[in-house]
Amino acid sequence: MPSEADTLTIALTKGRILKETLPLFEGAGIVPLDDIATSRKLIFPTTHESVKFVLLRGSDVPTYVRHGAADMGVVGKDILMEFGDEGLYEILDLEIARCRLMTAGIDGAQQKTAAKIRVATKFVNVAREHYSLRGLQPNIIKLYGAMELAPIMRLADEIVDIVDTGNTLKANGMVPREHIADISSRLIVNKASMRTRNPIISTLLESISDAVALRRTEK
Repeated sequence: MPSEADTLTIALTKGRILKETLPLFEGAGIVPLDDIATSRKLIFPTTHESVKFVLLRGSDVPTYVRHGAADMGVVGKDILMEFGDEGLYEILDLEIARCRLMTAGIDGAQQKTAAKIRVATKFVNVAREHYSLRGLQPNIIKLYGAMELAPIMRLADEIVDIVDTGNTLKANGMVPREHIADISSRLIVNKASMRTRNPIISTLLESISDAVALRRTEK
């Protein structure tokens, strides 16, 4: 039985990403011993005696990995773009939870081209960089949900948000405008862990890469 110090800790993101992540780890022979969907636990031993999962909010995953509280993690590329990749490596595109990071506005409204523009988003750093590259000075209004309300209530001219099917935008009289980035979930690893625990991480990476490739061929 490995000691706590010898156990590899992998941080997983709650929600949609988790549902698509677990089959990949299962394909690599790593399955939580408890039902994550129904359990109130946050830490889960797995069928691999040297691996445990910890369940986190997506925005917290890079923080746990960066500071070494978790050796590896699964997180959306949007979160990495917003918070940066200092202290960690992005080692594999898992090709799951695909979506787009875009700007959006009211359907039929004139797109603002003046120097200043009000933008509602939780992706503050990404939005500021995107609009600055267009020569605009964004007044960023940070929100955590229901972004579509901001232009409708005249709080903002545009939003920067994740777009999947676009149905939510359409239902609220909005349309996507500028494409910022294609998003999918990534496997990340702490830089120190990559050096000190390379054998187990490399073996796990190979198994998960095979699971991703198999999933790709089954589509």
